[in-house]
Amino acid sequence: MSDGLTRCAWGDADELMRGYHDREWGVPERDGRKLWEKLILDGFQAGLSWRTILARREGFRLAFEGFDPDVVAAYGPREIERLLADPGIIRSRSKIGAAINNAKAYVAMREAGEDFATFCWHFVGGAPLAWEGAVPPNSPLSEQVSKALKKRGFTFVGPTIVFAWMEATGLINTHAPGCFRRAELLGKPLRNKA
Repeated sequence: MSDGLTRCAWGDADELMRGYHDREWGVPERDGRKLWEKLILDGFQAGLSWRTILARREGFRLAFEGFDPDVVAAYGPREIERLLADPGIIRSRSKIGAAINNAKAYVAMREAGEDFATFCWHFVGGAPLAWEGAVPPNSPLSEQVSKALKKRGFTFVGPTIVFAWMEATGLINTHAPGCFRRAELLGKPLRNKA
């Protein structure tokens, strides 16, 4: 049943995707820990649909103990084996290893006095960038952010993963031109025609 709102095409697929689109996707995230969690989830999404990850997100949160970077950074072989046996997540050894590694990189940045949220938002001048035109799988900006993350020790953060993460966290606004969320998130409410 239609609610009369114009959304991005993918955001109207089903109730789960509609809720995510309408309440979370593209909302500017300013909390460093939440930005890190979403980066980890986007890494797990590589090669899969976002719906698959979204449907298992609570399983991921349980398996990774609330995505506490300090806890995840201390994971060793026992925790890796536990995660590989957990049917509530994507059981990929390389993705699990990247999540642990990226927790260590996050902690190292913090211990060096570098705030993850400030690091992320400086690439867009502190405010979301409105994307114009066709949305590519990656961009020169996502390549720049990817290189900066890799320089700080992050892995599984290629330009395509980073671009998707930047969209999800509101660093860039790629909502379709007629989507009601695009206008709202840019601070310009738009009336949808019924």
